[in-house]
Amino acid sequence: MKIDRRQYLGGSLAAGLVASLPLGSAQAQSRAETLRQVTGGTINTLDPTMPGSSRESFGLSMNVYDRLVAFSRKQVDGKWFFDHNAIRGELAERFETSPDGLKITLHLRRDAKWHDGTPVTAEDVKWSLDRHVSAKSLAAPQFQTGSLTSPDQFRIAGPGVIEVHLEKPDRLALANLAVPYAIMINSTLAKKNATPDDPWAQKWLQNNSAGSGAYMVETFRPGEQVILRRNDSWKGGAEGKLPFFRRVICQTVPEAATRANLIERGDADVSIDLQASDITSLEQRGRVKVQSFPQTNGFTHISFNTTIAPFDNVKVRQAIAAALPYDDMFKAALFNRGRPLFGGNWTGTPPTADFPVAMPVSTDLERAKALLTEAGFPNGFNTTFTFSLGAAAIAEPVAALVQESLGKIGIKVEIQKVTDAQLNTMQSEKKLAFYTDAGTAWLPATYYFFYLYFTRDQRWNFASWNNPRIVELANKARFEQDAAAYEAECKEMISILADQMPLVMLYQPNMDAVMGKQIEGFTYQFYRQIDFRDLSRA
Repeated sequence: MKIDRRQYLGGSLAAGLVASLPLGSAQAQSRAETLRQVTGGTINTLDPTMPGSSRESFGLSMNVYDRLVAFSRKQVDGKWFFDHNAIRGELAERFETSPDGLKITLHLRRDAKWHDGTPVTAEDVKWSLDRHVSAKSLAAPQFQTGSLTSPDQFRIAGPGVIEVHLEKPDRLALANLAVPYAIMINSTLAKKNATPDDPWAQKWLQNNSAGSGAYMVETFRPGEQVILRRNDSWKGGAEGKLPFFRRVICQTVPEAATRANLIERGDADVSIDLQASDITSLEQRGRVKVQSFPQTNGFTHISFNTTIAPFDNVKVRQAIAAALPYDDMFKAALFNRGRPLFGGNWTGTPPTADFPVAMPVSTDLERAKALLTEAGFPNGFNTTFTFSLGAAAIAEPVAALVQESLGKIGIKVEIQKVTDAQLNTMQSEKKLAFYTDAGTAWLPATYYFFYLYFTRDQRWNFASWNNPRIVELANKARFEQDAAAYEAECKEMISILADQMPLVMLYQPNMDAVMGKQIEGFTYQFYRQIDFRDLSRA
């Protein structure tokens, strides 16, 4: 019998999964109470605040560390989604915001303990918050979006009580305490491993944990595998519930087809990064459960560098937007697995203040040609279109269709493929003229999307767009307390975006969670990774 490469890898990795399962006192129950995740990504650090942390590291930290607060979840059409409008206590058992919005008071759980068994104190929380706004890390710029910038804002108001003080009532101050960077750290343990050159123990915490979360790190092999053990003293769950799974194995399996094979054979339980083509086949065979969630807080886009010719001309941008083959791109890239952000049936004012929303764009080559002529390019022009090799499975068919469609209106496109690192560097240095990429906002408020992606001279302003009215509206909406005024400000920002077209919104891809049929409770989380705490085996 011939064994192909996929079968070989699948068998050897499955054996590796079995071998990696820790032997324990309850060997017979270990399979039932152990969850096995296979991922194409890597967990490269246990500290999610470190620059270069992978998305998988963010996801792991949500299970290992507590935050002061957490987003609740809600069920929509039989599926669980995080609810960014409902925040509950996690390490804090309760919290209240002052009537003027300038003070948040958080009361810690009296019985909360760190993984080493010592009690959680207000001093630990103060140290953790100070670290997030002071250390050179990913946390500081994120906290700034909630007006959390100085250690002076965090005050101990009594045993187990912390106050957060604000100069203005920022809409996202509390929500920022729920993001992956907002980890609460055992400061006594961290300080023991700090040095004069590293007062925040950043080096030590990359490979060691000091949390109080639902799971403890049992073994950590960076880039390969992490094994977690349930913290039976955890108090931060909704209604005080412990997770179902006693152990979780997170293993990197680079080849998507192998990951699919492991799930289908029952040698692994869950994966969220399989190829769309593999998922279609898996669904047809019916041996696994597939739950698909549109990435409601994300978007894939085609961006123009609005600071350089010819893309500094709004007519050029509008012409390209009218020439793009939206339906073909959606089908070729995603097999229609997602939510279109094109074909919106509105003009002027959007029907909702929610964002992303389907924009009023569609394929109209005659209009595209007319706009290009108005822009002064009746015969078109030459340009490059760039995408990352890491996203080639989705981006390459899009690029080919962009090249073909724009050729019909005289624009000659040379496709440029670069590595992920090159794309990131070129994006930061604003050297990309015309390209495709994706973005995700952890805090899916309309103001936050615009503040993050359409203002300031920073990497995430994909189009290098500088629209004074957008800047004014975003900064106003950030501190707006009147609900009607906030909605009007958000709608105006969306209207300006639709008219000026600094980038073209394409779609929200699905996050396809493929799992064994007995796995239940999967929740789509804003950080687009697996929350092990909600999962169970029927």
